[in-house]
Amino acid sequence: MSYEQEILKTIGAAEYKPLSPKELAEALGVTKKQQPAFRADLNALLGLGKIRRHHNGLLLPGKTPELIGGVVKRLGSGAGVFRPHDKSRDEPDSEIVISAADMLDAVSGDEVLVRILKGRGSRGRLTGKLVEIIERQASTFVGTYFERAGQGYVQVDGKTFNEPIFVGDPGAKGAKPDDKVVMDMLRFPTQRRPGEGVIAKVLGPRGEVEVDTMSVIYQFGLPHEFSDAVLNDARRQAERFDEAELGDREDLTGETIITIDPVDARDFDDAISLKKNERGHWELGVHIADVAHFVRTGSALDVEAQRRGTSVYLPRKVIPMLPELISNGLASLQEGRVRFTKSAFIEFTPDGIPVHTRLSNTAIRVKKRFAYEQVMPLLAAGEKGRKEVGHEIFELLEHMRDLSRILRQRRRGKGMLELSMPEVKLDFDKEGRVIGAHEAPHDESHEIIEEFMLAANIAVAVAISDRDILFLRRAHADPDELKLRAFGEFVQTMGFELKQFQSREALQKLLGLAHGHPAERAINYAMLRSFKQAEYTRFEVGHYALAEDDYCHFTSPIRRYPDLTIHRIVDALIRKRKPPKESNEEELIRLGKHCSQTERRAEKAERELTKLKLLRYMESRVGDELEAIITGVENFGFFCQGTAIPVEGMVHIRRLEARESFDYEQKAHALVGRTSGVRFQLGGRIVVKVAKVDVDRRELDFELVPEDQPKKRSTGKKPLPPTSPNAGAPAPKRKRRRRR
Repeated sequence: MSYEQEILKTIGAAEYKPLSPKELAEALGVTKKQQPAFRADLNALLGLGKIRRHHNGLLLPGKTPELIGGVVKRLGSGAGVFRPHDKSRDEPDSEIVISAADMLDAVSGDEVLVRILKGRGSRGRLTGKLVEIIERQASTFVGTYFERAGQGYVQVDGKTFNEPIFVGDPGAKGAKPDDKVVMDMLRFPTQRRPGEGVIAKVLGPRGEVEVDTMSVIYQFGLPHEFSDAVLNDARRQAERFDEAELGDREDLTGETIITIDPVDARDFDDAISLKKNERGHWELGVHIADVAHFVRTGSALDVEAQRRGTSVYLPRKVIPMLPELISNGLASLQEGRVRFTKSAFIEFTPDGIPVHTRLSNTAIRVKKRFAYEQVMPLLAAGEKGRKEVGHEIFELLEHMRDLSRILRQRRRGKGMLELSMPEVKLDFDKEGRVIGAHEAPHDESHEIIEEFMLAANIAVAVAISDRDILFLRRAHADPDELKLRAFGEFVQTMGFELKQFQSREALQKLLGLAHGHPAERAINYAMLRSFKQAEYTRFEVGHYALAEDDYCHFTSPIRRYPDLTIHRIVDALIRKRKPPKESNEEELIRLGKHCSQTERRAEKAERELTKLKLLRYMESRVGDELEAIITGVENFGFFCQGTAIPVEGMVHIRRLEARESFDYEQKAHALVGRTSGVRFQLGGRIVVKVAKVDVDRRELDFELVPEDQPKKRSTGKKPLPPTSPNAGAPAPKRKRRRRR
């Protein structure tokens, strides 16, 4: 029996609502016996382009040749900028401009179909017309409630909507003027008609710390409460757990195993053992909390963990992927407690070449928990440190330091790229308001753990790949050639040469030459912008920055769902069973998209709340001056971020043109004065004054401070080391643990 016509008829119907393959099969009455034929016909139609699969796994009608799918961004003028998804065919690489009249009611982040128009817009840019909105980025928004002429309105936070949204009779849900509320959009606004919404929830008075936090949680749709079913599942797992019943696990409870984590860490999911064997080889044990033991496939815990995708680390608040009974209890590798783990034992030659990997279900008892800040002073203390923690643990720390240095040197030799970027942590008062900032320390103790986590992730990925099992890879695709070429042209303006811009070794050499140079910050920023984002995928893309062909996330199953899927495959390998059923191509493609999206959502939410808290801090500091680094340059001005206080704002070109006119040099990422030749370039160091703060619109305007003007600097509670305010001077160098 052929299902092609039935599939096309169903998906092509005007009233069709996107379905998953499973839902479509149910709608067509496909039996279990008929599934193979249905799947074959479905895949054939997908291959021919007659239907297509959305990134969330739902099925859609096939694209017509003249339509392009992608994501749109609405500008303040009402016009839009469209970025195509697929640039692999004859579709344009550049952004496509859409006039306000052709934007329908789309807003930033919506996935849409666009038709390319004939002719070019300003500056020769392609123009298009929005034809269809495939998927809304959001239909729920957060804003400030107010009343006008006896009616209720909500001014949505940010710059998504310029005009307020009508919400009907005043006082709905008990809302009071100046309350923050959650609003469901009933009708999106267009150029010709206003928007209409309904209040779903009142969060509380504008400006309160907890209200700000909940505003961001609802803005990004972050699941933040666990259902009774999920909590009950966690309780059942706790009741069943008996640390004395190890079953067939390898007993490592007598081994010297330690953890090294941040001093304020809330979950402990990795531990380390290390020794030398009779051949003089290193035997590294990376022991990871066995979350899969408690979170079984298809259980309430599993369904919720997959939905969340990741834990979210907001300023002063963590939204865990799993209930705390699991994340901070059963699966937390606490000192002195027996805990179940999955262990990767990796054997290295004396010069760091991996020669063998063994995977095992284990039970461990951590002998000592260290904070990062303790490790290097302890090793530097020598015999005094040895007496403090005992010979075994001190020797383990020494071995860990020595092997991590060897592994790091080998990775550099392979062409690994590591950017030096500053990381500044905020300081809060008891109420959760920002009172200052400080540099996050990053010493060799961080690098030790980073090296061993990378080693375990690589070893596990290779072990799975060697068995031809499909799995969720952590991939970092090669940068776009045009972006690398533009980067090469940019560094030339900084006095450097990059002939082989596609060579990792050449890029690595450039980073070395730029180290300590005034242009170091600018080069690091520009290189980062030329890279693609890392993502989860089933495809063998490789990891560009790490210079690895096979890489996955294995080491943090408490806080990342992809790691949990890897643990289930590892368990199957250990027990010599078939891979879990979710290790099929279709499911992995869907899951990779989903987990990449939840990860980016979490990162955006963290940045948004950090920005919101910083803007609240800056509200009372209008007129203060601060040193800043230029982080982006456009033809209308430049963005910069404070060094002592990491708040980002913009210096608009109109605030510069009072003195003279400026030309925008796109390749150099610079604005250049026509008369004076002064340059404001990516990575440059300047002094700015806080001119205007608009918290609800998330806007901060700076003014440039002339170098000869007296300064009243605003600094954090723990200010960064002072540096020259001259544009182009280097910023303080600080390494940062980046998401791999």
